Amino acid sequence: MGKYLVVVESPTKARTISNILGKSYDVAFSMGHIVDLPTRALSIDIEKGFVATFRIIPGKEKILKLLKKKAQGKDIIYIATDPDREGEAIGWHIKNLLSKNNKRFNRVIFHEITESAIMEAFRSAGVLDMNKVNAQKVRRILDRIVGYYLSPLLWKKVLRGLSAGRVQSVALKFIVEKESAIKRFIPEKTFEVEAVFKVGDESFKARLKSFNNKKAVYQTKEEANKILRDLKEEQFFVKDITKRKVMRKPPSPFSTSLLQQDAFNKLRFSSKKTMLIAQRLYEGVDIANQMLGLITYMRTDSFYIADKAKKDAKSFIEKKFSKFYVCEKDYKYKEKKSAQLAHEAIRPTVTERTPLSIKDYLKSDEYKLYDLIWKRFVASFMREAVFEYTHVVIGNDNAIFVSESKKIVFDGFLKVLGKEAEKILPSLDKGKNLLLENLEVVEKTTKPPPRFSDASLVKLLEDKGIGRPSTYAPTISTLIMRNYIKREKGQFIPTDLGVKVCELLVKYFPDIMDETFTAQVEEKLDGIEEGKIEGQKVLEEFYPSFKAKVDEASKLIKKHIELVDKRCPKCERQLMVKWSKKGKFLSCTGFPYCKYAESITTGITCPECKKGELIERRNKKGQFFYGCSTFPKCCYTTRSLPKDSSEHR
Repeated sequence: MGKYLVVVESPTKARTISNILGKSYDVAFSMGHIVDLPTRALSIDIEKGFVATFRIIPGKEKILKLLKKKAQGKDIIYIATDPDREGEAIGWHIKNLLSKNNKRFNRVIFHEITESAIMEAFRSAGVLDMNKVNAQKVRRILDRIVGYYLSPLLWKKVLRGLSAGRVQSVALKFIVEKESAIKRFIPEKTFEVEAVFKVGDESFKARLKSFNNKKAVYQTKEEANKILRDLKEEQFFVKDITKRKVMRKPPSPFSTSLLQQDAFNKLRFSSKKTMLIAQRLYEGVDIANQMLGLITYMRTDSFYIADKAKKDAKSFIEKKFSKFYVCEKDYKYKEKKSAQLAHEAIRPTVTERTPLSIKDYLKSDEYKLYDLIWKRFVASFMREAVFEYTHVVIGNDNAIFVSESKKIVFDGFLKVLGKEAEKILPSLDKGKNLLLENLEVVEKTTKPPPRFSDASLVKLLEDKGIGRPSTYAPTISTLIMRNYIKREKGQFIPTDLGVKVCELLVKYFPDIMDETFTAQVEEKLDGIEEGKIEGQKVLEEFYPSFKAKVDEASKLIKKHIELVDKRCPKCERQLMVKWSKKGKFLSCTGFPYCKYAESITTGITCPECKKGELIERRNKKGQFFYGCSTFPKCCYTTRSLPKDSSEHR
C-alpha cells in the first residue's frame, strides 16, 4: 500500500499516472465532480451572501466512500485534477470531503501526462488556487440563478421542463437570427462573360472585366449575349503581366476553438466528438502495453509552447526535411486578452512520435485527430511557404480580360500540411497576340448566408468572448439535446421550439440575450481568477436588476393558446397547438377530459406505403429523422426529406 494518495478525474488518467509514479503512490479517480448544487432547489442563500449548498451527486456515494478508504493512513494527498477552473473546483471539493483527519494536501499541476512533466509537477507541488476556485463557484452560482428563475417562465409560456442558460441562450439567438436572415434572403442573378484563349498548344480561361470602359457584370442574359456577339470577331493580345511573390507563415498550433474548427472542417467531427477523442489522447492510450499521454491538455486558449518542445520540433524538422525547412525565428500569434499563458497550445507530447509510428495502436478517429494535431504543431516551426502570383491583362481597345495564376515556389510548412492546388498559366509575353478559342456567358447567383456549423459557431463564440474553451462543446450539445436546434448535414437549424424560446427570452430579457453582457460576465470571471475582482461583488451587482426583470416578466407573461382550424375526431372540440420536448403536436382543447392528440405532419406522403405522411421524429440520442405517421403499420424512416419537398417543411 502506497504512502501517498493521488486523486484525478478519470480511470484512464489514473492508470497512465500510476505507471509513472510507481508503488509508493495510490492513484484514485473521482469520475469528475463529486458534489454539485442539487437540481430541485435554488440551493443558494441570497440573503446570507450567496452561500451555495453543495451536495453529493446521486450515484457518487460509492466513489466517495472508496476515496475516503484510500485516504486512510496516507502521509500526503495530492490533488491532480485538470489545470483549469473546473479542475481546481473539483479538487477543492475533494479536499473538503477528505480533510476530516487534518490530512496534508498538495496541488500538482501538469499540462501533459509524460514522465518528465509528472515528476516535475510532484517536485514543485503547491496549494489549491482559491482564486480559480472562486471564479468557478461564481460561474456556477450565476448560471444556477439564471437557469432557476428563467426556466419557470418558459414552463409558463411554452412547455414544462424547458430550461435557459446564460451562454446557451445567446448561442441559440445567433442560430435563430441566422435562420431568419436566410429566410429573408432574396437571391440575385448576374451574368458575366468568360473566354478561352489559346497560345501554342495550351489554353487558359480569362474573365471579362470591362467592356467599353464599363464593368462587365450584366443583369440579364440578353445583355451578356449581346456583348458576347460583339466580342467574337475581335482580336486580342497580352496587354500587361504582373508577377509578385508572397510569403505565407504557417498557422498557429491549436487552441481549443481552433482544434474544434479544423476537426469539423477537415474531419467533419462535432465539437463534442473532438473533445472526447482529445481527452483520450491527453489522458493516455495503450501503446505497446504502455499507457502514454499523446497530447498536452486540450482545453486552452494559449499559443505558448514550452522551450523544450520548440527545440524538439526544430530538431525533428531538420533531420526529416533539412535545416532549410526550419523557421528562421519563432512566429508571433495574436493572443486573446483573456488567454491563460501558463497553459500551452495543444501539441504532441513527443514530436518524434509521428502519427504513422503509432497508427496501429490508435482507433481510426484517434489517429485522424492526432495526425491533425501533430502536423499543425510541426508546421508551426517550419519556414514560410512562398507563392508566385501572376496577373495577366488581355484585351484590345474595347475589352479587358483578366486571368490569374498561383504557383508554389517553395513549399515550406506545406511539406507537412499538404500542398495547395496550383493554377498555372502558359508562358506569355507582353504584346503577344492570342487566339480566341471560345466565349460563353456564365450565370452567377448570390447565395444566402450559410447556416452555422460547429466550426463557425465556435469561432463566433470565441470572437465575441462568449464562453471559454471548456464550454463550447457542452453548449452545442445542450442546445441539441433540449431540442432547441438540430444538426442537419453538419449545419445547425433552430427547431420551432428553439425559435419560440428565443423569441420569449429576447422580448423579456434583452440584457441576458445581449452578447456583450455575456462577454462582460466572462471578463469578470477572468478578473476573479486573477485576483483583481471580488466574486461577491459580481453577484451583488448582477442579482437585484436580474430578479426585478424576472418579477416583471412573470406578471406580463400569460399562457398563449394557438388554435387551429381543425376539429377533434372524438369530441368535435377545436384542436390547439401544444409543445413537447420533441416538438409541436395537436391536442384537444378539452384536455384532460378528452386526451386526443395527433402529430403535425410535413404534408409529404410516405413513399413506401403511400397512405401515411412523414413526421419529424427524434431518437434517444437526440438525432432527428422522418418516419411514417402510420407507424407501426409502416416502419419507413429517412434522415432527410426528398429534395423537391422543401416547400412543405
